[in-house]
Amino acid sequence: MNHRIIKLVALIVVVFIFQSMEGRGATRGPAPTFERIKEMARDLAVAPYKDTRVPLSKTLETLSYDQTRDIRFNVKESVWRREHLPFQLQFFHPGGGQKDQIDMHLVDGDNVKDFPFDRDLFDYGKNDLSWFDLRGIKYSGFRIHYPLNTTEYLDELIVFQGASYFRALPKGLIYGLSARTVAINCASDQPEEFPRFQDFWVVRPDKEGRSIQLYGLLDGPSVAGAASFLIEPGVETVIHMRVALFARTNLVNYGIAPLTSMYWFGKNNARRFDEFRPEVHDSDGLLILNGKDEWLWRTLENTGPLRLSAFHDVNPKGFGLLQRERNFSCYEDLETMYHRRPSAWVRPVGAWGEGAVRLVEIGTWSEFHDNIVTYWQPAKALKPGESAEFAYDLIWYEDNPNIPSLGRLVSVRSGLTLNQSNARKFVLDFVWPSLVRDGAGVKPEVVVNADGGRLSGISDEYNPYDRTWRVAFDVTPEKASTPVELRAVIRKDGVPCTETWTYLWMP
Repeated sequence: MNHRIIKLVALIVVVFIFQSMEGRGATRGPAPTFERIKEMARDLAVAPYKDTRVPLSKTLETLSYDQTRDIRFNVKESVWRREHLPFQLQFFHPGGGQKDQIDMHLVDGDNVKDFPFDRDLFDYGKNDLSWFDLRGIKYSGFRIHYPLNTTEYLDELIVFQGASYFRALPKGLIYGLSARTVAINCASDQPEEFPRFQDFWVVRPDKEGRSIQLYGLLDGPSVAGAASFLIEPGVETVIHMRVALFARTNLVNYGIAPLTSMYWFGKNNARRFDEFRPEVHDSDGLLILNGKDEWLWRTLENTGPLRLSAFHDVNPKGFGLLQRERNFSCYEDLETMYHRRPSAWVRPVGAWGEGAVRLVEIGTWSEFHDNIVTYWQPAKALKPGESAEFAYDLIWYEDNPNIPSLGRLVSVRSGLTLNQSNARKFVLDFVWPSLVRDGAGVKPEVVVNADGGRLSGISDEYNPYDRTWRVAFDVTPEKASTPVELRAVIRKDGVPCTETWTYLWMP
């Protein structure tokens, strides 16, 4: 009887090993192209939505944060490590809050091989997980490593994990804001959806290591889609993106090239929080280059209520969430290092048509919640069976003098106006390339507008201490509790020499 039990257990183990390795090395052709992934997405969209995730065992599902972190990928098992390629893949284990799962495929020329989940790629630490807990599961995500900062070590370059989220790094910085492939019903009267990648194809890179190509297939209740990522790492890490969406239901509120970040407080609202740090944020503003070649800068805000803004446009030329303040003294935080968080700039390729750059600002009382979202919302809704395609470059960087190509706002401060309880004072500091040379001798034209408010006490002068041009004014709302849209720009010889500052003041 004991021998029979032993044979049965051995048979179960063999079957489990065979199933866990099934497909490893199996060729699945033909090699993917963006057009082929689009066909897969189109086929998904004409069928009812089906969630393909494997239900996690109770043990995996209830892992704590620390228990999940104790499961680590074995670096020695990184894909392409033995070949000494500059790009290498590592994978994330599902469990705890990470329930999304993906099928991985490796592409080498015309050969496509499945790369199924393998528990031997992980160190489980103190976790005691049985084969039953791991049956049938898939990876929850993956990351790509690359010698970004030194040839002696492979840094994380980009991470894909959860829905259609990903985040990347340029040289010298640490993770901050995130990107998504698509946003559905963000901050609308309909429940927000999070379409998720269910398959990824990663193309084997060459030994030169200049770029790596990925393809993704995503699906959700309202939309299926295909995405192409051509990633070029460096001082500026550039991702050449192509995204095709196929509507399963009516798509009215959908966002292209969404960026998600955190803004708790900065110079304009630091006194609302009892904190030792002067500022806390991953991004401090939204920059837009619209179809009329006008540079717009919207200072981010965290005032409590939900704030929705739309910048209507035709064929936008760029938008992004930027971390402009790079001085450590503005954060004084040796742990989070907010001064080393990247900016992300979306540069559309081709004509995107009519729509709006939307900004969502959600009130938060901590730094542990992403509360800022921006994206391009096309004016044309998609009906079931219709599709849309977009191409753009997503640039992750520290600073770029051409973004914007004009002068820029470096700080905005505001406070109560003396003896006017319903008014507010704003103090702006601008810089532009020739300002230091011009100094106090320059006589620029300052243009300030307040839609829904009355301006008074407008002044401007050279600030020799910060080497900026300071603009100050008071504004009073025309009606109590009515939002006031503010704009300010500096011109020389009738031409803007700075971006246009925009701000939504909610009295």
